[in-house]
Amino acid sequence: MTGRPRVEGSVRPGWEAVRDAFAQGQAHDDGHAQLAVRHHGRVVVDLWSTGPAASRSAAAGAGAAGAGAARSVAAGAGDARSAAAGAGAAGAGAAVTAATGPAATGLATTGTDARRTGPSDAGGPGPRPYGPDSVGVLMSVSKALVAVCAHLLAERGALDLDAPVARYWPEFAAAGKAATTVTDLLAHRAGLPAFTADPGGTPLPALLDCGARVRALAEMQPVWQPGSAFLYHALAYGHLVGEVVRRVSGRSVGRFFADQVAGPLGLDLWIGLPQREEYRFVPQSAGPPPTAGRVAAAVQELGLAPDHPLATALRASAAELARVTRALDRREGRAAEIPGAGAIGNARSLARLHAALIGPVDGVRLLSSRTVDRARAPRTDHLPQPAPLHRFDGPDRSRFGLGFELPRPGEPLLGEGSFGHAGAGGRLGMAHPESGLAVGYVCTAMSWDPSAGPDPRWVPWTAAVREAAGIPART
Repeated sequence: MTGRPRVEGSVRPGWEAVRDAFAQGQAHDDGHAQLAVRHHGRVVVDLWSTGPAASRSAAAGAGAAGAGAARSVAAGAGDARSAAAGAGAAGAGAAVTAATGPAATGLATTGTDARRTGPSDAGGPGPRPYGPDSVGVLMSVSKALVAVCAHLLAERGALDLDAPVARYWPEFAAAGKAATTVTDLLAHRAGLPAFTADPGGTPLPALLDCGARVRALAEMQPVWQPGSAFLYHALAYGHLVGEVVRRVSGRSVGRFFADQVAGPLGLDLWIGLPQREEYRFVPQSAGPPPTAGRVAAAVQELGLAPDHPLATALRASAAELARVTRALDRREGRAAEIPGAGAIGNARSLARLHAALIGPVDGVRLLSSRTVDRARAPRTDHLPQPAPLHRFDGPDRSRFGLGFELPRPGEPLLGEGSFGHAGAGGRLGMAHPESGLAVGYVCTAMSWDPSAGPDPRWVPWTAAVREAAGIPART
């Protein structure tokens, strides 16, 4: 790495330390990043960094992170996402599939001029400087967008989260799923971590056919009894919850989000990127995912026989996530609604969205305090991972509320009471109702290895944000 990142933007008085902390976190990053913070609805931090020229390619660095993620699968370490061996980015939650790691083969965006050379099919007017209006893939942060849609419908009385899924989606009752609840879907308890029982996973373009994937999920038999255990549903979560949203609202989850959330708030967030916005898109950079053989070996090291239903599901999920991540490098993938991992946006809009969950933003508040408290209440702390993965349960395993990740040592968010979702490679959106904080962080270099703890890029600025907001230091 040569040079230091160039940090631009603004901070309000009292928040100056966040700028220095953001620069510190980005000092060894090969890519670009954005950080936006709102405090009681007001913008207090609006920063972006343009990475320096790298002494090695961003893809090579991200590839190393991918190898680390694969190692975490075999190690177990008590993290549901690590133990998931490919079930995918557990978001940081959101995140990153510990088994597949950062799976994309996106184009690197290094260089001192900080300009992108987007995909050849981007359809835009040409390279643009990276800045606060640039947009990129959010990976599993997408799950929070889908959760917001479900909670909006529940708050309006159109959706009962405790009801069986089959009340709204009758076909889902097949294969022993009649008692599966909407809460089971939101909390990764449904036992459907992949779209197929074939360990090779679903191929493209079938993965981009939302209707076919929904039909496949309705027909599938759960890998474990729904509600009795939990494990990250890397891609299937988006289709499961998204189909419930469609059945209740009459609109796809991407359309519902655009009409009921992004539109009223003026957000640059999409589940299915419109062609007119392609010129703003900046690709992510990452090395190749672990091979199918490495994933299979990692699954076997977890004590799963090759033909065990959970083993085949985890291998399938790893392959599916890798294909979808690569597909997001192309217009075809970005245009598709991939609600579990394919949302696209920027940090400003993530912060604005999360601020509107916990308070008014320009007169718009999305959810009531009661709904937020329900959404962030733990829904998996009392459950094991499915056998035999329960042997790896530990203090840093994933924690879920209703569609959101909750704090844990490897992903502390903003401390107890906060909620949000991370995405593969290091993206992060979160809120802390008690302090009035809402944060969005977006990066182009997929370098976070969740098995190693919090993303080093997060650590300095999260501490600075907490201090500026008056949140006591963790002991």
